[in-house]
Amino acid sequence: MIPLAMIPLVRSTFFHEQETKRQLCDFITGADRLSMGSQCAAFEEAFAEKQGCAHAVFVSSGSSANLVLIQALLNQGRLKKNQTVGVSALTWATNVMPIMQLGLKPFIIDCELETLNVSPRTLDPSIKQLNALFITHTLGLCDDLEAIQAISKQHNVLLLEDNCEGLGSKFNATRLGNFGHASTFSFFVGHHMSTIEGGMVCTNDTELYEMLVMTRAHGWSRNLSSESKGRLRAQHNIDPFYDLYTFYVPAYNARPTEIQGFLGTTQLHYWDEIVSKRERNFKRFQAVMAANNDFIPLRCDNMDVISNFAMPVVCKDAETGERYKKRFIDAGVEIRPIIAGNIAEQPFLKAYQSKSKQKDKESGQTASNAAQIHRNGFYFPNNPELTTQEVDLLAHLLVQ
Repeated sequence: MIPLAMIPLVRSTFFHEQETKRQLCDFITGADRLSMGSQCAAFEEAFAEKQGCAHAVFVSSGSSANLVLIQALLNQGRLKKNQTVGVSALTWATNVMPIMQLGLKPFIIDCELETLNVSPRTLDPSIKQLNALFITHTLGLCDDLEAIQAISKQHNVLLLEDNCEGLGSKFNATRLGNFGHASTFSFFVGHHMSTIEGGMVCTNDTELYEMLVMTRAHGWSRNLSSESKGRLRAQHNIDPFYDLYTFYVPAYNARPTEIQGFLGTTQLHYWDEIVSKRERNFKRFQAVMAANNDFIPLRCDNMDVISNFAMPVVCKDAETGERYKKRFIDAGVEIRPIIAGNIAEQPFLKAYQSKSKQKDKESGQTASNAAQIHRNGFYFPNNPELTTQEVDLLAHLLVQ
């Protein structure tokens, strides 16, 4: 049995938790409305400005953000049933599940051992088979995004980004989440910012933005601008009264609440502090790991800011990995596998591929690097509430 961690992955529900809870209590007792409204809209506007994009659509979770994005692209015709979407081998389950559930075909692309991410090298052999590429910025790291962007554009592949673990990271002075046509974020407890549950979809495409707004909420038009609502009513010959219950596209109820919107706006004030503390810890850990030849060194070329979600450790072999896992657990440190390992080996995806009778060559690359990361690796806490003593202990555990 793994003992109770003295250094957990997540220490608090919110950053500056007591002050945030006091503000939340005041908001709830004074609020006239708690379903999606002005607080959610204010958070969307502030988040888009901070992220540096034109539009942000707040949804109920990071997983919902992925689902709503894929459905919205299908509604637009930007994606079509049975098309192939490349996905990172080292990713989260609900990055892949909407692709399967909505009639698209996931295609696994391996990562690099030194970056944990899809690279131009791993992407290139498969690019001609793809209609879209949904890459995951694993643990706030990335590979050469400008080259990936160029390859995708050259082959007319729609580039999407899952940035749920990379809030605030920058590659060549550009925030992760601004390289593709759209990007998703998570505000689940333990992520960079917490709204308890919550997610965001960002894009610069106004037409996609309006489709996301409808896809988030039943497929109706009531959250669109008056001009857009009028255009839809005219197109479908809908009376304004019946427009209230007219559903224009396949959609979901993925609406957040005003409580989440208030929390998002409150936590957004701490963005810079959260990112700087995570980066400071990361650089300390990375420097220690670089001097230990038990580990595969991390490569972060051209990353101006590394807003690390949790600190990855990839050992040279499985036996060494088990030794370091035991060292961390015995010291009271909570550790986890590096996301889902090779996602193709997860039971849900193996069952899907078996039922759909996909051949191995149709479902993706072998992903031997992702498998090696899963066997030989783990991650440990890097959060902005680590004390100096805790950071010293974690760094000491990395010494050979």
